[in-house]
Amino acid sequence: MKRVSLVAAFAAAAVFSVSSAGAQTLKTVKDRGMLSCGVSQGLPGFSAPDDKGNWAGLDVDVCRAIAAAVFDDPSKVKFVPLSAKDRFTALQSGEIDVLSRNTTWTLSRDTSLGVNFAGVSYYDGQGFMAKKSLKVNSALELNGASICVQTGTTNEQNVADYFKGNNMKYEVIAFANADEAVKAYESGRCDVFTSDVSQLYAQRLKLATPADHAVLPEVISKEPLGPLVRHGDDQWFDIVKWTLFALVNAEELGVTQKNVDEMAKSDKPELKRVFGTDGNLGEQLGLTKDWVARIVKATGNYGESFERNVGSGSKLEIARGLNKLWNKGGIMYAPPIR
Repeated sequence: MKRVSLVAAFAAAAVFSVSSAGAQTLKTVKDRGMLSCGVSQGLPGFSAPDDKGNWAGLDVDVCRAIAAAVFDDPSKVKFVPLSAKDRFTALQSGEIDVLSRNTTWTLSRDTSLGVNFAGVSYYDGQGFMAKKSLKVNSALELNGASICVQTGTTNEQNVADYFKGNNMKYEVIAFANADEAVKAYESGRCDVFTSDVSQLYAQRLKLATPADHAVLPEVISKEPLGPLVRHGDDQWFDIVKWTLFALVNAEELGVTQKNVDEMAKSDKPELKRVFGTDGNLGEQLGLTKDWVARIVKATGNYGESFERNVGSGSKLEIARGLNKLWNKGGIMYAPPIR
């Protein structure tokens, strides 16, 4: 019995040792004085720089929210633009601390790349964009079509599954990055361009005459997009995960960028926990008690970020759809802060 107890004690000590050794990202980020965040090479609404090099977008706001939680300064972020092919290597190698780059959560990625998805920041699905002159109203009319697609994404497999499932023939023309694929599509090298629906709306803005192109109604896949971190550092995983959850919970609780200071004075038990006036939940993450207030002051809540970047307040004007809160007809949902 004593031997079993000793074995259990050694096992527990080993787990604690490995966990402690792995929990270095927060310290690395603080010592560096800057968060390194991997983003796309330029996808309007999600992560794109303006002509002065200032980054903006829904994925960018996740990066800024993490910086606000850690430093109380959303500007302490170095944005690293990455291709679909290079994004995972950059995270695995330690070049970036978090990847926030319209990346789909799948089982194979979750188990084979040494990464953890911290949650879903945007529920998406793959679709098709075609020139209106092609006079196609449905993806089911694309039998024999040539399709431009970006390599290193889930899009190629989804296209294969969809066309096979509907007994249709097709030709794939693959490109290393989205801009090359879109240029080829615009020049007529293929009939349609396929990607996540959100990306179709974003890429359409780059075309010479966006009104000449239509996003077809079919959505052929589930594409839950969200930020990723490396395996082996549970504390950092928790910080990124709960930063995302804080954005969603803030919207549900009615906490906005404008009213955050007033709401922080509330006597409601749930708000007192969120703002750190009751308990030490922020400190349990390795942050400060006012971590949620820092986040919301920096970026607004999830709904504010959505509308500003991709929704009604943006050029994309994407309907909120599935990304509405769970109690507003959507499926966006975050565990409670308690």
